[in-house]
Formats: sequence, structure tokens, C-alpha cells
Amino acid sequence: MRAVVQRVRRASVRIGDSDGRRIESGLVVLAAVAETDEAADADYIADKVSNLRIMDLNGRMDRSVVDISGEVMLIPQFTLYANTRKGRRPSFSASARPEKAKPLLERLRSNLTSGGLGVVTGEFGAHMMVDLTNDGPVTIILDSADRHRSRRSA
Repeated sequence: MRAVVQRVRRASVRIGDSDGRRIESGLVVLAAVAETDEAADADYIADKVSNLRIMDLNGRMDRSVVDISGEVMLIPQFTLYANTRKGRRPSFSASARPEKAKPLLERLRSNLTSGGLGVVTGEFGAHMMVDLTNDGPVTIILDSADRHRSRRSA
């Protein structure tokens, strides 16, 4: 599972003609599921998102989104697994099919909410308009495959 995590002052997502779903201070998480992912990948990403110390207090990134009682906007984004090595049109063959991706994204959402976070979600497979004010800017890329790698090889 991959996630792009952005610290935001505010964010909203509109789906179709909806008024939009909004958060204030917190994180926007763009998340994608790989064909090889399983429940442990969603658990890993949820733990990282909840506990990343990237929120500011007195000019230092030393608080998590949980610590500041922030919110999370979770947006499904299968394009994070785009393969652009060959040709000009990206391949998305590494992205999980909806029947696999939806339950794992729901597990990610459920883990975040059970950890005490308010979570607003986009809609899987829908065209969405995401608007955000990046704070910092702070943008972190997470990949659950990293949990299998030695810290020394990084």
C-alpha cells in the first residue's frame, strides 16, 4: 500500500454535485492498494499516518495528528502505482482490482477512526475534486513494502 501524506490547514473533496466533505487542521492521505497487499499493509499505513510526528508545535515537527486532535481526509488514488518506465501511457497493472482494494481501504479508514481520528473519505472509483491548503509544505510518502526492508539499507 502506498500513501502520500500532506499536512494541511484545510481540505475538501467534492464528488459530483455534492457540497463537499471538509476537514480543518490535519492530514490529507492519498492511498493506493497494490495487487500484492494484505491486511497487514493497511494496518502498517494506518499506524504510520496516525503516529507520524509531522504536526508543528512551536516551530518543531514533534506532534502527531492524534496529538493535536486533527482530522484525516482519506482519498483513494490507484494512480500511485502507475508504471511509467515504458512508453508514454502509464500502466496501472500493479494496482489492486476494486474487489481487493475497497476492503483494504475500508480497513485503513477503520483503523484510523478506531485510533481516535475523525476521518472524511473520498469515494472509490469516483471522479473527485480535491482542494487543499498544504501547511509547510509537508508531504511524506509511505510504502508498506518498507516494513520488510532493513533501516540500514535505506
